[in-house]
Amino acid sequence: MAKGYWIAAVDVQNPDAYKNYVAANGAAFAKFGGRFLVRGGPRREVVEGKSRARNVVLEFPSYEAALACWSSPEYKAAKAKQEGGAVADIVVIEGYDGQQPG
Repeated sequence: MAKGYWIAAVDVQNPDAYKNYVAANGAAFAKFGGRFLVRGGPRREVVEGKSRARNVVLEFPSYEAALACWSSPEYKAAKAKQEGGAVADIVVIEGYDGQQPG
């Protein structure tokens, strides 16, 4: 079964509000088996197109778990704590389990 991912590009506008969100979101991520693969990306280079200041990639056991986390009361409560704290583009996407190059 393919894993699920959240891919987020974030510009923090209110660091205090964003810190409240970060402190609260772990409960939802843990409940649905989420783990950070990228969190902020202190070293990065935009090689094409545009980017936001922070980039986050979360991995979940499945696409369904990734969507369930997004829709969960736990995540909604965490997200409410940062209202106005950040602008983000977030995609929930299914991973790829097919043939690889070579």
